Amino acid sequence: MVIAGIIVLCVVLAVLAFLLPRLSRRPQSGAQRTMGVGSRAGSKAPGPLGRLFSKPFRSSSRALGRSGSAGRRARGRLPF
Repeated sequence: MVIAGIIVLCVVLAVLAFLLPRLSRRPQSGAQRTMGVGSRAGSKAPGPLGRLFSKPFRSSSRALGRSGSAGRRARGRLPF
């Protein structure tokens, strides 16, 4: 369920970045900030569990950043 939510958020962010590149920066940073909060909370677990709990949030944040930048990059490659 959570994975599907992240995928939907990535798709929405990529479409928003393609259609409105400047206005997509705030939703992207807000989503990445939310993932950062989860990553920091997960990393408070002791030892290897901290890395294990924070990893999904880090990778989700990275995926959100990549999808937003990919949408803006595709928009920049348009001939008009």
